[in-house]
Amino acid sequence: MARKIHTLGGYIHEYQRSILDPEAFWTQVADTFYWQKKWDKIVEWDFETPNINWFVNAKLNITENIFERFLYTKRNKPAIIWEPNDPNEPSITLTYWELYEKTCQFANALKANGVEKGDRVIIYMPMVPEAAIAMLACARIGAIHSVVFAGFSATSLADRINDCSAKMVLTSDGNFRGSKTIPVKKVVDEALENSSSIEKVIVLERTLTPVTMKPGRDIWWHEAIDGISSDNVAETMDSEDMLFILYTSGSTGKPKGVVHTCGGYMIYTYYTFKNVFQYSDDDIYWCTADIGWITGHSYIVYGPLLDGATTLMFEGIPTHPHPGRFWEIVDKYKVNQFYTAPTAIRALEAYGIDPVLPYKLDSLKVLGTVGEPINEEAWHWYHDHIGKGKCPIVDTWWQTETGSILISPLAGITPTKPAYATLPLPGVQPIIVDNDGKELKGNSVEGNLCIKFPWPSMLRTLYGDHDRCRQTYFSSFKGLYFTGDGVKRDEDGYYRILGRVDDVINVSGHRMGTAEVENAINEHPKVIESAVVGYPHPIKGQGIYAFAICDMSDRSEANLKNEIRVTVTNIIGPIAKPDLIQIVPGLPKTRSGKIMRRILRKIASGDSDNFGDTSTLLDPDVVDKIIADTDSAS
Repeated sequence: MARKIHTLGGYIHEYQRSILDPEAFWTQVADTFYWQKKWDKIVEWDFETPNINWFVNAKLNITENIFERFLYTKRNKPAIIWEPNDPNEPSITLTYWELYEKTCQFANALKANGVEKGDRVIIYMPMVPEAAIAMLACARIGAIHSVVFAGFSATSLADRINDCSAKMVLTSDGNFRGSKTIPVKKVVDEALENSSSIEKVIVLERTLTPVTMKPGRDIWWHEAIDGISSDNVAETMDSEDMLFILYTSGSTGKPKGVVHTCGGYMIYTYYTFKNVFQYSDDDIYWCTADIGWITGHSYIVYGPLLDGATTLMFEGIPTHPHPGRFWEIVDKYKVNQFYTAPTAIRALEAYGIDPVLPYKLDSLKVLGTVGEPINEEAWHWYHDHIGKGKCPIVDTWWQTETGSILISPLAGITPTKPAYATLPLPGVQPIIVDNDGKELKGNSVEGNLCIKFPWPSMLRTLYGDHDRCRQTYFSSFKGLYFTGDGVKRDEDGYYRILGRVDDVINVSGHRMGTAEVENAINEHPKVIESAVVGYPHPIKGQGIYAFAICDMSDRSEANLKNEIRVTVTNIIGPIAKPDLIQIVPGLPKTRSGKIMRRILRKIASGDSDNFGDTSTLLDPDVVDKIIADTDSAS
């Protein structure tokens, strides 16, 4: 196993070593893995084309590094603990040996139903152990998995199936989500009316929802594995063979199929998991993300299992059957590392501390956040009430495209600041440039966040559209990967993510990140959540338009808006005071919790047409409600 960083001095040493001699650094990490054939060269890269290759010509299978590497030392250790949606239903624990047996058996079932190396398999399933087994089984035989969140519409599912010409769909009869039962198989049937590439559908029995099974195409999961052997030899994969495709929304109507490959992704997800969360061998680690997002891929399945960790999967939602469910689960399993989204933290904060008080939470050692910058108020609530003031918070910055965490504290090692992602991880070389591509050196600077050297888990292309990959990520600034985010590097060299660059508002020549203004608005005690965008202003160039979800129980709208402006003025200054504030019932969010600010920008500028790809919205109806009430903005 690669050594873990234990001190701040150790981090500084490892970081400098990784920058001065990246090939030697990554050789040392990769040498601890099992390779069927070692690499000829560590890295070849060109950001112009772009063309990135890690561990060139190496041969491996990622699942051998989860199973065969650990079967003697961790055979009986829990690999996955599954907590169901209903707390009265029994949980499931799979040891590494049991997970290995089930993965190999299902891998053989996939092959028996015509899936071969290189075929694309769509996984459209609830948060159940079989979803992880499906991913690992695909990786075992060299099939390319594409997990689609089992809440997307039939149209969104069909778009993804068609884009990658998938051969098989893995799904379930239904999906329990809080008090709801979602008819998942019915959505698949509807999607396949507009898709022609699917040959087989394997259906897991989960909710006992009545379904239609099409003869010759649809097979029950339990029948697919009936009588199937668990003897399986892992497929030999090249380091740069595709491991998975994960679709993410674009500003156009077509989702982007981000491609990650085998070798580099394996090394970097393992390395970041081990160091960011400071995982120790007997810890219980819990990431609350859905398996359909990159966080679920990297930090529920691959990263933890590659480190021989025990990873907890939760089928349900944080407020069912009560708003203390997260904390109940933490106590039940004595969770040590807890990783969730700021959106979830703010939602639970809105219930107050009463749902927290019945629980000890004394097992917690590390808290983490992911998905967006966490505002200071939520950071303090999380730190004080969940971590009891003793747990470091790792505010992790990364993207679907980066594959793994790039900028983050190392738990208990890096001194933290609320709302700061702090420092880059070893191997990551961030650079801040102005709009002309000129590097802004030193500290106390603000600009566009780019990366100037490849890291092992970065995307390789967009499936079927390499030129779109080049234009989106590598054309804005010559020779650099452009993250699309604005960033501030403070006087201590710490990085604070300001949000998407197109979410940076230029008011009378002053650049302000939306996250900074939102953080100030959210400090008002009656504001539950807010989103800020720029809009055309005849004098300032851009004005600030704030959409806010508020508690209106004892305030008039006019008074509350005035109080919000005073709050922002006191925290940031009058230049950041919103010109327009609209009280809204909700915000357009993706199912992973990100606010789709490009929709809000169009609404703020008076354009209510052509919102691009909205397939990832949790509640599409909220957009119509906001549009209908824009006249109330003042």
